[in-house]
Amino acid sequence: MIDQLYGENFYMLVIIGLMPLTASMLLVQTNPYNALILRGILGAIAALVYALLGAADVALTEALVGTMLSITLYAVAVRSSLVLRLGVLESSNLSDHPLLPALRAIIKPYHLRLELVPYPQLSDLQQALDHKEIHALCTNRESATHLKTRVPRLYEIFQAELSSDIAQLEALDVAPMILGSQTS
Repeated sequence: MIDQLYGENFYMLVIIGLMPLTASMLLVQTNPYNALILRGILGAIAALVYALLGAADVALTEALVGTMLSITLYAVAVRSSLVLRLGVLESSNLSDHPLLPALRAIIKPYHLRLELVPYPQLSDLQQALDHKEIHALCTNRESATHLKTRVPRLYEIFQAELSSDIAQLEALDVAPMILGSQTS
């Protein structure tokens, strides 16, 4: 019955129909790793469609260059960008402090990893934050733990979810950028 309706090319219609379905799934995906997998599937389907339509050279180019190159570059970008770099003093002992498990739990829904970056002195730590080498810094001052971040979105997340008993939150005062010029 299906062969009578669509002829011999029914399987091609099904495979071609997978492209918009996969593309739609890719657009609504929030997890970057799942999006990476869907991008690979989309490229494989595109290469298969090209091959079925008789464009073997385009299919090979799509499979080898387009899909593999974009997946490789995207994997590197995703892996390096989903890290929250937290600067700490080498002398501070945060292994027993409840801050690290709390931070890991807070950033987990955002698919971030926590990377501790040790610095020998407080001045080096502050300079690293100013030069954007780290996203936030953690210090123990006056028997309280202070968490200072330069990223406004991290400040919003921490402010909403981090208990003030664990750490005192502070945002780096960053001058807004207006049309490429700094205002003071």
